[in-house]
This record gives sequence, C-alpha cells and structure tokens, in this order.
Amino acid sequence: MDAQRAQEVSISPVMINVTYNGENIYIEHVDRQSGTATIHFLKEPNEKQSVSITSLVEQ
Repeated sequence: MDAQRAQEVSISPVMINVTYNGENIYIEHVDRQSGTATIHFLKEPNEKQSVSITSLVEQ
C-alpha cells in the first residue's frame, strides 16, 4: 500500500479490509514522513504498533 491510500483508508467512514502479515487490522494514523502507520489488529484493539506502510495490504 502507498502512503496516499493508507491515509484515505484511515479517514474513511467505511471499514476497509486491510491486512498486516495476513491479519486484519485498523489503521489509526499515517506518518507520511517516516513511511509508517500506527495500527492495531481487530482482535486486539488495545495493542497498537507502528509498521511500514508498504507492508499493509488492501483486500
């Protein structure tokens, strides 16, 4: 995924299916300068982590 699309997904009012390492995630924030996104797995909403935007896959 690229930074522009990650940003669009993060602000979309509609839930868009995105995965990280094969697991469904929610994008909380996108940092274009660092190329990272703050995410959490849908099954673990309190466990936030920062990952590379390029490792996110829109389904």
